[in-house]
This record gives sequence, structure tokens and C-alpha cells, in this order.
Amino acid sequence: MGGMIGKTETVKHTTQVSKLEAEMVNAMQRRAAEGSSMKSFNSLILKFPKIDENLRKCRSIFQQFDEDSNGAIDQEELKHCFIKLEISFTEDEISDLFEACDINKDMGMKFNEFIVLLCLVYLLKELGAVHGKRRMGLPDLEATFETLVEAFVFLDKNKDGYVSRNEMVQAINETVGGERSSGRIAMRRFEEMDWDKNGMVTFKEFLFAFTRWIGFEDNDDDEDDEE
Repeated sequence: MGGMIGKTETVKHTTQVSKLEAEMVNAMQRRAAEGSSMKSFNSLILKFPKIDENLRKCRSIFQQFDEDSNGAIDQEELKHCFIKLEISFTEDEISDLFEACDINKDMGMKFNEFIVLLCLVYLLKELGAVHGKRRMGLPDLEATFETLVEAFVFLDKNKDGYVSRNEMVQAINETVGGERSSGRIAMRRFEEMDWDKNGMVTFKEFLFAFTRWIGFEDNDDDEDDEE
């Protein structure tokens, strides 16, 4: 499946985007065409405990590939991880993913960054997935990743692969029934997601915000798994 990130289509956006972001947007646009079973932002909130539990189970995978046990996965360790999990990306694609998810630019991927990377891999592999077959070597996590994809599709009302402020307001309004406080709630959530402050949220930005919402921090090092 190597080479899938290299082929890009036109993305309607006001700023220049990276090759990887273009592929994420295109993948999300294709996924959005299928629709989402999620009916409200509140339905996502209700899933937080289960999502948290399932993602924390991934810590053992993270520790397995943190070969030098320094609390971070470097690019060589990530390559070994992809080989072990039978994730077929080229070296350039792996490098692009690593750089995109290493938000601290310290050449070491922390646990929350690793989770985001795996979810992006799940989305990107949909481009070449065969129906009825696993997309990744982590079947137990696929339902959780699919929930996160569906949540983003629910927020992305115009199905352009991004979430705007207006779309966030609309999603929150659908949840709280148009209460006056809904606008403030939506703006707060949107600001938490829009890391680069360009007014548009990508799936990657959504994922990093989500890991914070459920309690994963950049320095979430080898803490014991909670329940």
C-alpha cells in the first residue's frame, strides 16, 4: 500500500497544505460521503470512558516499540513498528507521518502522539483497504478509531475534510438544543482544536485535542494504566 500518500487531489483551502494533509483531507472527504451514525456531540462525550479505556490498552504496544525505554519512539523504532504491524508505507511516508505527529519537534514520539499517528494510519489505509479485511494489525483498536472518524464526519457538515467554527457551533447547537451558552461552548472546543489558529480544523488537530479531552498529555509518560 506504499505510495498512497504521494497521490494528491485538489483541496479547497485558503492556505498551502502539505502532501500528507492533502491525503488526510481527501481520505476524510471520501469517508464523509458514507455519512456518520453519530447524531450529536453529546453522543461522542458519552463514549469518552470506553474510548479512553481502549486507547490506554495501546500503551503496551507503545512500550514494546520504545526499544530503548526512553519514553518516546524515534523514527527508526517507528519503522520497526510498521514492519511488525504489517503497515505498508514507504520510508518517505513514514517520515512524513512522524514529522506530522511529533508536535514537540523533539525527534521522539510520546504516547499521545503515537495514538494520533495510528489513527491517521487507520484513516489513510482506508484508501486501499479491501472490504472484509483488516486495515491494520490492531483489530481491537479499529472500532475506537472508527468512532473518532465518525465524530469528525459528524462535525464536518459540508464534507470538505475540515471543521470550521460555524460547523462546530452547528454541532453543539444540535446537542444542547440551541441554548444561549452553546456558542461559548462551541468556541471553547473549537479553540482547543484549532492549534494553528487558521480557522479550520484538520483531523489531526481534532485527534490531538481529543487526546487532551480524555486526559492524555504530552508528558503522559509511563503512568500506570487506569481502570
